[in-house]
Amino acid sequence: MRVLRGRADDPAADRAVTRALVEDARDDGEAAVRVWTPHRQVAFGRRDTHAEGYESARAAATDRGFPPLERSVGGRAVAYTGETVAFARVTPIEDERVGIDARYEAAERDLLAALDSLGVDARPGEPPDSFCPGSHSLQAEGKVVGLAQRVQRGVATTAGICVVAEHEAIAEVLDAVYGALDHPFDPASVGSVARAGGPNDPDAVVSAIEDALVGDGERRVERLDA
Repeated sequence: MRVLRGRADDPAADRAVTRALVEDARDDGEAAVRVWTPHRQVAFGRRDTHAEGYESARAAATDRGFPPLERSVGGRAVAYTGETVAFARVTPIEDERVGIDARYEAAERDLLAALDSLGVDARPGEPPDSFCPGSHSLQAEGKVVGLAQRVQRGVATTAGICVVAEHEAIAEVLDAVYGALDHPFDPASVGSVARAGGPNDPDAVVSAIEDALVGDGERRVERLDA
């Protein structure tokens, strides 16, 4: 399995890295994993961009030091502080209609194992009025992990976010952003690995999630800063 570590110099280049990882997996048939800490930002989903309060939400993010960016897929806005962990497991597939639930179940199982290794007793689900609400989340003293899946021709990407210790900063900026979007949000619903009793070290969380997503297979490690 190909394992990509590190992040690019800026958010646009960083997103291009992940897109290239997906394209490579489609072309060469090799599964890939990337676990990293994206640049500080609020990433708005497609539905957000059509909301009446979108420009106000962008201003709210900017005023709090979170550059606003748009993503073409996914749900509602998500905040990254620069120490928030993102992850993606890219799996070559033959039939886009098969395996969606199995991939979600496998990712949830692996992420629960990663959190357990960090001393966090998490469980499936999320509190009411969570950030980027969805049916595939993990909670422990609040929402800690959110999962999504994108299926394209020849490849499926199971990806998401894990809050390490920055639950207060994320809650503060998203309270303003979701308020501008007129979307329900409870700041107390934001959890983190540290809040649930785990470490506050992003590197430890990256390592645990990478180990869980790769499993026992052989790794072919590449570094962006090599």
